[in-house]
Amino acid sequence: MPGESRCASQGLETEAWISSVSGLYWNNIGVFFEMKAIVFAVLVPIVVSALTATAKDLEVIPGCSLVHTDWADGDSFSVKFPDGVERTIRLYGADCFEWHVTDSTDARRLRAQRRYFGISDYGAGSAESIAKAKEIGAEAALFVRKLLKSQFTVTTAFADARGDGKYKRYYGFVETADGIDLGDALVEAGLARAFGVYRARSKTQSAESYRERLKDLEMRAAKLEKGGWKYTNWDSLPEERKEERDEEDSLAAATDGAVELEKKSINPNTAPRDLLMKLPGIGEVSANRIIEGRGKRKYAAAEDLEAISGIGTKTIERIRDYLIFTSD
Repeated sequence: MPGESRCASQGLETEAWISSVSGLYWNNIGVFFEMKAIVFAVLVPIVVSALTATAKDLEVIPGCSLVHTDWADGDSFSVKFPDGVERTIRLYGADCFEWHVTDSTDARRLRAQRRYFGISDYGAGSAESIAKAKEIGAEAALFVRKLLKSQFTVTTAFADARGDGKYKRYYGFVETADGIDLGDALVEAGLARAFGVYRARSKTQSAESYRERLKDLEMRAAKLEKGGWKYTNWDSLPEERKEERDEEDSLAAATDGAVELEKKSINPNTAPRDLLMKLPGIGEVSANRIIEGRGKRKYAAAEDLEAISGIGTKTIERIRDYLIFTSD
């Protein structure tokens, strides 16, 4: 029938039109998702790069050798790198007793370490306590010599680790020929406290994770009375640590910086620990945290330091005039 033929023809045309529109729709959908995939592939590396660009990448350097010196501590020693250059490495996270006390700063650090271990009242008086602490410090240096008798691996970003600014040092992790982390070994042996500057060691181990690991090893060393913990007076330890905290807070609060510091003289991105501690309201713990923060960001303004735990608005206002931020 003619009418039926026209309907069939119209039906075929409609079906073809729907097929055409449907094909166009799905082709556009395909292009859309393809474009999304391209944008994702391009942008993700850029974002990741931007997030990680603030911290200098760590370099893993095998084939390093210990250089024997009279001044070496358990946590700071001279290393000969494969390129033949000798550099001083300061361990992340582990802090050994000072046993080469040459000035008042060293003496204050040794006192803080004695209080941390709860051995300030060891023996007949301060002299005997100091001698015992130095003895443990010397033991730590010998311990490191034994562990590093063979070539070892240094992992470092060559971040400045100077304490007083006189001697160039670099923060680093050290792994022995047997795969032992030196910081772990010192803390586990009770020859160092879990204290200082930390940073992420890898994509799977954050700075906080490494800090907590050392704290756990320290707890076990204390329980087993290893190293310095063998001489701890547990009854007096809480008060000794409180005394150290109170004293540091008091010194930080009393320091106005006007006598020793010039305006715009300290760059928090490069200043050594002892120079940072001259800022009003900044003690050793805060100074270490500022240094640790360099691995995460570059400080561009005084307000950036508010990201540091323990540094608030009042402290920022006290130190603002002494800070300088360079563009390099």
